[in-house]
Amino acid sequence: MATTLDKVDVVTVGVGWTGGIIAAECAKEGLKVIGLERGQERSTADYSMVHDEYRYAVRYELMQDLSKETITFRNSRNQRALPMRQLGSFLLGEGLGGAGTHWNGQTWRFLPYDFEIKSMTDEKYGANKLPAEYTLQDWGITYDELEPYFDKFEKTAGISGEDKNPFWGTRSAEYPTPPMKKTPLLSKFETATSNLGYTPFMLPSANLSEAYENPDGQQISACQYCGFCERFGCEYGAKTSPEITVVPTARETGNYDIRFNANVVEVLKEGDRVTGVRYIDTVTFEEFIQPAEVVVLTSYVLNNAKLLMVSEIGQMYDPETGRGSLGKNYAYQILPGASGFFDEQMNVFMGAGALGMSIDDFNGDAFDHGDLDFIHGASLSMTQTGSRPIATNPLPPDTPAWGAEFKKASIENYTRTLSVGGQGASMPHRDNYMTLDGTYKDIYGLPLLQLTYNFTDQDRALHKYITEKAAEIMQEMGAKTVVGRSPISDYDIVPYQTTHNTGGTIMGADPETSVVNNYLQHWDMENLFVVGAGNFAHNGGYNPTGTVGALAYRCAEGVIKYSQDGGSLV
Repeated sequence: MATTLDKVDVVTVGVGWTGGIIAAECAKEGLKVIGLERGQERSTADYSMVHDEYRYAVRYELMQDLSKETITFRNSRNQRALPMRQLGSFLLGEGLGGAGTHWNGQTWRFLPYDFEIKSMTDEKYGANKLPAEYTLQDWGITYDELEPYFDKFEKTAGISGEDKNPFWGTRSAEYPTPPMKKTPLLSKFETATSNLGYTPFMLPSANLSEAYENPDGQQISACQYCGFCERFGCEYGAKTSPEITVVPTARETGNYDIRFNANVVEVLKEGDRVTGVRYIDTVTFEEFIQPAEVVVLTSYVLNNAKLLMVSEIGQMYDPETGRGSLGKNYAYQILPGASGFFDEQMNVFMGAGALGMSIDDFNGDAFDHGDLDFIHGASLSMTQTGSRPIATNPLPPDTPAWGAEFKKASIENYTRTLSVGGQGASMPHRDNYMTLDGTYKDIYGLPLLQLTYNFTDQDRALHKYITEKAAEIMQEMGAKTVVGRSPISDYDIVPYQTTHNTGGTIMGADPETSVVNNYLQHWDMENLFVVGAGNFAHNGGYNPTGTVGALAYRCAEGVIKYSQDGGSLV
């Protein structure tokens, strides 16, 4: 028998960036908010011994326990989907802050082209630029409409950067803090790309270049360039994360509380409204019902989609007919690039998650695609994130896999190797989607989420083109040996690639082709909101967090408006 708790104004499912932003904005307006987090509480104090590569980067201390809940995966519909038994291709965060704790900190705004990609592509190249099986669509919002929310997120996070990229959207304000240090290695990239006629700029970074107080009064420290960002929490409080910004802001209002070890298994509903959620205490396995006037799903991409599916809210996507939108347009990312082996030794130890330089000359529609068999592109960057010894062992081609020559090459090249990498955009395809698995269940008795995904011809063409550009840059940087990344064939879920999963709960202007409107309000349940990278109608050439943060502020505004006036917001 589930215990029914006191009703609140707003309940969020997950307490990462999106859950924290919703909580802070709503609590400041006087709404009573409960955050349900299935992981544990943590803070900067918990990371005083964080420089343990094996514990955090290899054994995944901060990540989801796949023995309790995982996904099943297959490349195509004619294959049997099998459970993902270990983390590999992407890393699912768990605990206070979610993936916003273990992220690198690159904080981009998606391009104006991204938000109107279908309209702009059709207008410039014709409606048949991509075959019909690519389910491309606009987002139902423009960059200009979203710009104030980008600005608000960047000021909350204190993002360090410079407005020197000629290809991104117009900004209403400068970055809150100046860019990070331009190291000698980044100067190599800057010189080479400038020589080739490109426009390099420092990456926008949530590893702050200087101490900063945000508009809510939260203090963020300056980065120490220790090189332990991705997969780690920050012991300095210098990598902006939810637990040092929006979560304390929400708590200070007195209108916010968090329940930890609270795994939501169902969104409850009556007619065309939701009434709250049912969750299970992960320690005692007691069941609770949390009634609420508004429910906001603020968990990770995969979990938001799964929760809607098991709660039977919305129409599931059918790849045979193309009908339905829940689970549709799953997209990942393509990772072209090249490595260079040099004669001189370099300091690759010091770094930070978002310390780097980039060019956008081959991102979005910054270059002509008329004679190319793909659209979009990639941001091309050189990052100096700190070469940790367990996971880093760059070797030139034809090096033996073991023995004396292997050891010699490992020692020689550890500090003599640099890479230029691209984050390639991923276009949606009718056969790449999420649904529920009919065989496997999680520890709570719910079906696992099933992921069907493979690289497409578009992906392979983009990867080849951008890899060639990366190799040219590396050659210009003076590498004695340049090795481009191998061509991609079938997607493999085992090796790590990025945690930039998108789609499944896509936004749009039409309830027939999207799950939520541009306030992230569910088309079928007006008091249900769903926010995260799952709202992306495709994946772009950047990290998603900056755009997720902007959407969260847009969603928070919608929740507040709905709480005041009710009804559909569009």
